[in-house]
Amino acid sequence: MLKYIIIVAASLITGFAAANWLLNVPANDTHEHEQVEDTYRCPMHPAVVSDRPGSCLVCSMDLVKDQTETTTSSMTGERQIAHWRAPMDPNYTADGPGTSPMGMDLIPVYTDELSASGIVHIDPVVVQNIGVKTQLIRRQVLNRTVRTVGRVDYDETRMTDVNTKIAGWVEKLHVDYTGQLVEKGQPLLEIYSPQLVAAQEEYLTVLDHKRRLETSADEDARQGGVDLLHASMQRLHHWDVTGPQIRELRRTGQVKRTMTVYSPQEGAVVHKAVFAGAHIMPGQHLYRIAELSPVWVYADVYEYQSPWVREGMEVQMELSYVPGKQFSGTVDHVFPFLEPKTRTVKVRMSFPNPDLELKPEMYANVTIHSPASEEALVVAVQSIIHSGERYVAVVSLGDGRFQPRDIIIGVEADGWYEVLEGLREGERIVTSAQFLIDSESNLKAAVRAMVGEDDAETEVGLVDDSLEAPMSHTQHANH
Repeated sequence: MLKYIIIVAASLITGFAAANWLLNVPANDTHEHEQVEDTYRCPMHPAVVSDRPGSCLVCSMDLVKDQTETTTSSMTGERQIAHWRAPMDPNYTADGPGTSPMGMDLIPVYTDELSASGIVHIDPVVVQNIGVKTQLIRRQVLNRTVRTVGRVDYDETRMTDVNTKIAGWVEKLHVDYTGQLVEKGQPLLEIYSPQLVAAQEEYLTVLDHKRRLETSADEDARQGGVDLLHASMQRLHHWDVTGPQIRELRRTGQVKRTMTVYSPQEGAVVHKAVFAGAHIMPGQHLYRIAELSPVWVYADVYEYQSPWVREGMEVQMELSYVPGKQFSGTVDHVFPFLEPKTRTVKVRMSFPNPDLELKPEMYANVTIHSPASEEALVVAVQSIIHSGERYVAVVSLGDGRFQPRDIIIGVEADGWYEVLEGLREGERIVTSAQFLIDSESNLKAAVRAMVGEDDAETEVGLVDDSLEAPMSHTQHANH
């Protein structure tokens, strides 16, 4: 019996001691040990918030625990709520808790989640999940590259047509097929012409008369003989009889039945219109000879590329059947008019061709290098957001902070934009997922306008880019 009395007494003493301790615990100690409720958010739609684990109502991804809220609550106690908003319609806000027009519970927007000046804070887990990548802004030489297809053609300044100024018959052809390579001064054909025979006989007669007048005492007679000889020789020159041929006629004193026509330049016979035994007339086309050591290449560039092509620029060219080999040339001429059907500008380029690898009518890939800027501040094209008349870049400030900025861009060249205003050298710019960050910043700017808080801060999270346009009116519910 005594044993049971001792047990009951001990229990009563323990109970009174526990009650006394609980009654004397300070209020702040109770808050410190109070369990903080966890908050779960969707990694891709942070506007979707829940107090328990689950799946996102939008994309069905697993919700993740909001580490930022838990840490802030444990350090500072209760968080201050800025306003409340609908989970599926961020345009609908309220001053207190309630339900949205869709029947969903409003979620709180805390002041410690926001910041001013359009700076967006994003949890590092979310940054990793959405694949944010950054790039250092730097200066470099900016070159504009114009790529097009060219067609090889003859150099028109190195082409010659061969004909005669007298009528006659072709006695012999020395060059008798198209494509034959000839040297300057090489015999092309021999022609019999009664006019040439008569002119040679006349020259020999005048030459003999001049020699007989050299012993005459009459000065006028001697000068007359010289003048007649000069006129006879000039007549042969006008009919394309060469100086060596005239000297040979003078030396031998024998009239030649045929006269030889020589090539006026080196090159290839690109056209032949004469045959042995044919009768030819004065001015009739016989041969066309083109020099192929330099060739021209014609290419068409689009209208918007024409400002980047100027005479004297370096050009690189490749042939499809000679992979890896590049031919270097220069832009000779940019045509001063536009092709109306294709809306292109024709460009002529000159290329050396010592080995005759480049043949007329070949097609080639042409690359024209145009210097756009010597030292420009550049960013990658994919890092810039085009929003109507605005160009937006998202700058990474570190520690999960991002700031969208309006910038002014210059020329575009080879995947780079020249930045004129808005960015500084050494800053880091977001090159991937910048659309999500900019959409979040624009959404929060609209929320600030709705709640009338100029110093309101931008909420954490990412939303759809379709909310980027300014809203025409604000739904605001007071509870």
